[in-house]
Amino acid sequence: MSSALKITLILSLLLSAGSHAAGTVPRKTLAPFASEQALSSYLQQLQARQEALLLKQQKLQRATAQYSAQSMAAPPAPPAPMAAKTAPAPSAEAAESVTNVQTAGVDEGGIVKLHGKHLVMLRRGKLFTVAVGGNALQPVSSLDAFAPGSDPSGSWYDEMLIDGDTVVVIGYSYNRGGTEIGLFDVNGDGKLAYRSTYHLRSNDYYSSRNYASRLVGGKLVFYSPLSLNLRRGDPFGGFPALRRWRPDAVPSDFKRIAPATRIYRTDEEPETGFGLTLHTVTVCDLAQRDMRCEATAVMGPQGRVFYVSGESVFVWTTRRGSDSGVFRIPLDGSAPSALKVAGAPVDQFSFLESGDGHLNVLLRAEGQGDAMWDGARGRGDMALLRVPLASFSDGRDSAPASSYKALPGGGGYGLQNRYVGAYLLYGNPGNPGRRKADQAWPRQPLYAVRWADAGIVQALSLPHGVERIEALGDDAVVIGAQGRDLHFSSLRLGAQAAIATRYIRADAAQGESRSHGFFYKPQTASEGVIGLPILGADERPGLNKSSASVLYLRNSGLTLTELGALAARPGQAPDDGCRASCVDWYGNARPLFLQGRVFALLGYELVEGALWDGQIREVRRISYAPIVPTVR
Repeated sequence: MSSALKITLILSLLLSAGSHAAGTVPRKTLAPFASEQALSSYLQQLQARQEALLLKQQKLQRATAQYSAQSMAAPPAPPAPMAAKTAPAPSAEAAESVTNVQTAGVDEGGIVKLHGKHLVMLRRGKLFTVAVGGNALQPVSSLDAFAPGSDPSGSWYDEMLIDGDTVVVIGYSYNRGGTEIGLFDVNGDGKLAYRSTYHLRSNDYYSSRNYASRLVGGKLVFYSPLSLNLRRGDPFGGFPALRRWRPDAVPSDFKRIAPATRIYRTDEEPETGFGLTLHTVTVCDLAQRDMRCEATAVMGPQGRVFYVSGESVFVWTTRRGSDSGVFRIPLDGSAPSALKVAGAPVDQFSFLESGDGHLNVLLRAEGQGDAMWDGARGRGDMALLRVPLASFSDGRDSAPASSYKALPGGGGYGLQNRYVGAYLLYGNPGNPGRRKADQAWPRQPLYAVRWADAGIVQALSLPHGVERIEALGDDAVVIGAQGRDLHFSSLRLGAQAAIATRYIRADAAQGESRSHGFFYKPQTASEGVIGLPILGADERPGLNKSSASVLYLRNSGLTLTELGALAARPGQAPDDGCRASCVDWYGNARPLFLQGRVFALLGYELVEGALWDGQIREVRRISYAPIVPTVR
């Protein structure tokens, strides 16, 4: 049986048929707990059930140990007939953004943002501003990214957003146990001033592919999972809560921001013996100087992938086997809705809330979510789910089998996927670790699917792996390794998808794997400039390495030509006296395009280039590294 037929049959058996409703408003929504007492009673029932299971497991372990001891003491017995084995359980400057975002109007936390005439950078536990207005290139201000007087050890400050004159720094503190939100003021001269710090109770948010924070219409949005420990004395001690930092802060300073009436569950019972997670969406209003936050939480299994559209957060949860659920949590605080589904998305780029009122999701048969590096590890047959938003309900309904379109290709390690215009594109990196030039390289398929209809799926043959897929306006570029070289293949996405041209950078590799490392600056509908950090072919991006250079290519009608590169100055990195977040989890190199100027952010260096005779050449550079006082 073919893979396509097999996945269609599996989905038909797993999922009940359902009807599609018009529009985007769900027919029904999840029901919240009626009161704190109702929530408490439910948690007590779950706790009793888990304790009974634990007791049963302990008895079984003791019986097994006793049997083993007796077997060791007794003489060998004659061989018994072989028994059948039991199968194991399945395991703001809106006009000129400097961030390569997934969804227009939804800014993502990053390491560099634009405020008026200044760039604001977050690096190694500090904030920096550099004047770039007019023809300037001058460091202005720097400040610790944590509260004055606080101990930053065990904390990581990785993401930054700007709303008006408020700079928001998002980090995770292992010592204080949650997301840390630092608010800073920045004025028109680029001067920074500390305002306040808040702690949001959460588990570790880190993902190698996704970002923890979004900014939508002046509202700060977080998704955070909270694992519930029902055996603790106070289960509510793990519920969504916020506190303002002070030097003598204590756990009791946390105040709940999700009452029982904003906590929801479906008809699915929690998996016995597996953790229960509160999938929490927190929305914070930055309009007032004292930040106010409200949270909505849905109970579900641990595995998760989340995607933020302009109006909702979608959280896809996975249970054992192929059973899954997807929650739609509106940003306006209204009740969530849900749908029973199958399979697992790769990452947030597997989602598209399209303008025709549908949710489109690329799925693999198996996956564990996108926490840490889990997003690269899924496997199995693939399908495209396409359901009307109105089909979401109180969680009892399943997406009908007709909503799934079986797709070719296996969801191998490191699968890349992206929606560009009318197309869903996906492919595997192959084996980019193999860098010997004399080895033959098998051609890699790139699949192109018109997501809005049931048209033919195209398989385009590439002589390189698929390590990155990015939009070039309505068209696309696919970037990947072949031997020791880095290939850029442009795609024309018209009535059919077709490979247009290819540029090859010899002896090179990507210097950044995160989505923010790439940037495309359109100049007309068919022309623009690409920027991407690169390394030498024998190098690999590392958490303690600076990127060697940023490569720039011109796109002219999908013909890609090299403009040149802006390189980091070789030599030992300056001693910055780093006290926190001393590893560049989110990378440290970015191509930047501002007011017709071209920059490369390379660690503590900001390099400006200019185009002369069709080539980009360095004009000047500055270091914004902090000056560490010399102790004598």
